[in-house]
Amino acid sequence: MITARQSRAARALLGWTQETLADKARVSLTALKRLESESGLEVYESTRDEVRPTFEHAGIVLLNSDQGVGVMLVDRKGQT
Repeated sequence: MITARQSRAARALLGWTQETLADKARVSLTALKRLESESGLEVYESTRDEVRPTFEHAGIVLLNSDQGVGVMLVDRKGQT
């Protein structure tokens, strides 16, 4: 699962706006804003299912442990 904070942090690492992510993930801007909201709005799982692989394809690793959650941008240069 991707959290609101992870989505915002991943976008910041990539330099993407909400509009850019919504376009790349093929979700509505409204759905993305709901995902990134801290107000507890309900988010369809299909929205999360589109956003997560979009980030992963761009080199983002979503981290989740007993110590907390985060994101990491992986440098994929030279990988096949």
